[in-house]
Amino acid sequence: MGVFSKVHRYREAGEDANVNNVERFGQPVRSLFTTSKVFTLHHRITITDEKENVLYESETQFPSIHDKTDIFDAQGKQIAHIERKFFSIRQRHYITMDDGLSFELSNELLHLVKSVINIEGLGWQLRGNILALNFELYDSNDAVIAVISQKLLSIHDKYCIDIYKPEYEKIVVAILITLQHMIRDKEASANSSSSSSSSSSQ
Repeated sequence: MGVFSKVHRYREAGEDANVNNVERFGQPVRSLFTTSKVFTLHHRITITDEKENVLYESETQFPSIHDKTDIFDAQGKQIAHIERKFFSIRQRHYITMDDGLSFELSNELLHLVKSVINIEGLGWQLRGNILALNFELYDSNDAVIAVISQKLLSIHDKYCIDIYKPEYEKIVVAILITLQHMIRDKEASANSSSSSSSSSSQ
């Protein structure tokens, strides 16, 4: 992994915490890992711990204009519901937790490399580097809550998340799932724009 691990922080379950994360924030209290199940009618994401025990699963309705997604724990209890605002200049998603807590993720316009996602209702912020596929989640006091990293060139869309404030684990999982949907939507939009421009130039 070497120097590259300082730039890109993804790791597999069972591997040591990323050196850059440890230098900046210390050892994470807990780490989770996600895998998306592709080529299924319902878009599913599975979240596991270091020992690959399934802790949470998300399922997205298909077809769904509002990208309606539910997240369940290992016992099948719903912990969160996510919906995308359809007509919006910004990417905006609404999250409702099982205890009634609600908040929104709103993508700031327009950052070409660095991305800032405001979490309205919590006062938190996701700050990311799209090219390096790294994101850091901060609370309203600018203290790190978690660090999220996406695996490069993975058909199963894998993520690793190091959690530093485990009391927020369920909220962090909901934010992580929403982030994955926002990145997927951004990639789909970019591919669509690229296809349109190539067609018009022919």
